Amino acid sequence: MSGSLLIKDSLANKISYYHLLLFMASLPFDMFYSHIILISYGIHTLIQLKKGAIKPVSKLRIAILQSVFFVTVLSTIYTINRNVAYQEWGKQITILLFPLLFCLNPLDIKKYRPQLLTAFALVCTATIIYLYIDALIIIRHYHLPVSMLFSFYFTNHNFSQPIAIHATFFSMQIALALIYTLSVFIKERSLYPKLFYLCCCGVLSAGIIQLGSKSVFIALLVLINLAIPYFLLKGTARRRFILIAASLTVLVIAGILSSGNFRDRYVKGFKNDLSKTVAGENDDTRLARWNVSLQLIGRAPLIGYGAGSEIGLLQDNFFNKKLYSSYLNRLNTHNEYLSFLLKSGAVGLLIYLATIAFGFTISVRYKDLFFFTFMVLVAFVSMSENLLDVDKGIIFYAFFFSFFTFSNKEPKALPETLKIDLNNQIKATKQLVVAS
Repeated sequence: MSGSLLIKDSLANKISYYHLLLFMASLPFDMFYSHIILISYGIHTLIQLKKGAIKPVSKLRIAILQSVFFVTVLSTIYTINRNVAYQEWGKQITILLFPLLFCLNPLDIKKYRPQLLTAFALVCTATIIYLYIDALIIIRHYHLPVSMLFSFYFTNHNFSQPIAIHATFFSMQIALALIYTLSVFIKERSLYPKLFYLCCCGVLSAGIIQLGSKSVFIALLVLINLAIPYFLLKGTARRRFILIAASLTVLVIAGILSSGNFRDRYVKGFKNDLSKTVAGENDDTRLARWNVSLQLIGRAPLIGYGAGSEIGLLQDNFFNKKLYSSYLNRLNTHNEYLSFLLKSGAVGLLIYLATIAFGFTISVRYKDLFFFTFMVLVAFVSMSENLLDVDKGIIFYAFFFSFFTFSNKEPKALPETLKIDLNNQIKATKQLVVAS
């Protein structure tokens, strides 16, 4: 397996490739590592920069990838909280940088995409195994029954706490790794590699359930039951997979419903999110926060209140509406679409929706299952989280959006030397025709 991750290329391209491999491997862990690797990758790209090696990508495509950052910059002009707005610039700078770095770096991302995604999937699998081992060690240390592994104390954020990452954002990484591993399993013909990938799929699936992200879980049901058979399979194989996937889905849902903690997390938690909060309750629902946000949006629907304004605006209104838990924890809207409306109005939201539509269009046009998976995850998680307010969410969005876009690159223009050779051949052919 490790041998397949080694490549044969120029020294500069090898360094670029291993930078990206290490960057993707660092994503589940502290942002310090991914930031250091990104800085090193950027410096290496600038050192090796050659005019002839720049990828011929349309300016519009790059602008679309960077559009979210530009919305933040432009909405800073009229913001009510300029200091926080500048902090958002710092968080979202990777949205600006990744398209530029991928354009300037000569590495053929499409060529090495399988190796990079394989390394990413293996690291995600190993991380889930580590988290289960860590949980079991704690259970053994305190002489608790093994069944405690599936209790509140070892699920959702408590499960991902040892690596200090938000459960939903980690679930997005695991979901992408799962779809990739499942696709490799379907295509693999050798017995032992197939069994290995099946085990990886099992570990990643268990991790998804243990992390308890409802939005990612629903997205995965759509991807496994609909997207995989559409993108990868045909005829009898497609019908067989749909039948097997539907059966497994029923079994998984039945298992969740039979477990008190998972039933509370997935079913009761989902109902609570969409219910009204009674004033003075300890926990505030998402719907209650969304209603507060919608009231504020109604006062400035076109361009919003500016970048960095969300928390400050919500704080006073949370207190007035007696949503004390949201007030004390300084919670945001927990909905990226409403967050755009609040900060940059209908204009900002339309740009974000157009960006998502662009990603879906490219993924379907090239029948790219992994790009489509990424876009579905972004679209679904944006309904329940402020994806672009947290470093792990921003990095996931910025990197993989550019990564998949550049691995489905536009046709290259013919090099000038090749154009001259073709013209000479055409002229010689014409002369032969005339002579004959």
